[in-house]
Amino acid sequence: MRILSGDVRPAEADDAEKIATVHWRAWQHTYAGVIPHRALQEMISERNMAWWRNAIASEETLLVLAVQGEPVGYASVGLNRVKTLPQEGEIYEIYLLPEYQGLGFGRELFAEARGLLQSLGCKGTICWSIDTLDQAALFFSGLGGTPLAFAETRYGDRQIGKIAYVWD
Repeated sequence: MRILSGDVRPAEADDAEKIATVHWRAWQHTYAGVIPHRALQEMISERNMAWWRNAIASEETLLVLAVQGEPVGYASVGLNRVKTLPQEGEIYEIYLLPEYQGLGFGRELFAEARGLLQSLGCKGTICWSIDTLDQAALFFSGLGGTPLAFAETRYGDRQIGKIAYVWD
């Protein structure tokens, strides 16, 4: 029996193509039928390999979860963008390839992302999720997240609710 393990590390320039693939596949898997098709395709196509190269080279903190050396997930973190909420850190995105979901890799990536924010002095963490995504709700609640705030965002012609999960 072979047991897979993941390694979380900062993203490197050579990761851009793999992260773009993870992004594309994870977003198709997660948001198809939730976000209107045209809006989803536009959002995904904006995040091409050049976009990811720029993100890796920028001030944004981007972590990669690699299994057997290959990136299969990523998380981006930074300061909380909603200044009316007291949590100082935010996990902007956390995604895995669909075939790596439900195996504990998301927990590992989340723990590293949250640990990084704490090491930078951030008190509390926030992460937003579309409110109709049951899998995300189970994931964040299972990690001890508490729903705190609600907002709506327009995607194409549809207003979609989002929930902020928080960890203090």
